[in-house]
Amino acid sequence: MLDIRDATRIFGRKAAVDHVSFRIDGPAFVGIIGRSGAGKSTLLRMMNGLTPATSGRILVEGRDVAALTGAAARQWQSQCAMIFQQFNLVPRMDVVSNVLHGILNRRGTLQTVLNLWPRGDILRALEILDRLGIAEQGPKRAEALSGGQQQRVAIARALMQDPRIILADEPIASLDPMNAQIVMDTLRRINVEDGRMVIANLHTLDTARRYCDRVIGMRDGRVVFDGLPSQLTTGVARDIYGADADFNESATSTAMPTDTSADVEYAARMLA
Repeated sequence: MLDIRDATRIFGRKAAVDHVSFRIDGPAFVGIIGRSGAGKSTLLRMMNGLTPATSGRILVEGRDVAALTGAAARQWQSQCAMIFQQFNLVPRMDVVSNVLHGILNRRGTLQTVLNLWPRGDILRALEILDRLGIAEQGPKRAEALSGGQQQRVAIARALMQDPRIILADEPIASLDPMNAQIVMDTLRRINVEDGRMVIANLHTLDTARRYCDRVIGMRDGRVVFDGLPSQLTTGVARDIYGADADFNESATSTAMPTDTSADVEYAARMLA
């Protein structure tokens, strides 16, 4: 159980996260939406401990993880994995080693420097990559992979930690619709099959409606909506995004196009 109580983060005179409170019981898939600057990323980083809270509490099974420091804070971060928009992989390192970096803090300095890993850890990394459909990419450098493949490597690195919670900060913002769908399908499968809580910052309404059990809307650092995807109407979305009557949510869609006739016609001309 995750219980956030009046979580606040102030930068200078501005509250990036302003007295946010909500509770998540069980392994739900929760989406957080809102315009850029709404406080979504700061809130996720506060949950993980990357950004300290100015005030408030973040309780996990009754323990205030926002108050942890030192080794205890690092231990919590291994249980609460982060996935970032820009993947945060080591570009010139092979894929398997990038995945193994998920447990870097559990290994000695010499092992890390020499890139020496126990056989059991290497096999586990390969099993996770196989589960995500990219085992054949294991020997390649991360920089040689497509954006969607790199994000799946980042997910594999998170799974290597065997976390209780996965926090995904705009995991599909830099991906094309096809790869965005693959990544979201992967996160949803992990949520359902593993029983892990997944909290994802999302920038499109169709994605939130399709994949989430619950949606939280943020505006100017505050929660302005907390409900089911079915309750996320266009009117509610306008309020979350601070938009006027001209707001068109289709402009933010990541859905795959249903009418592919133009693409088929173009391909036929190219192959003629």
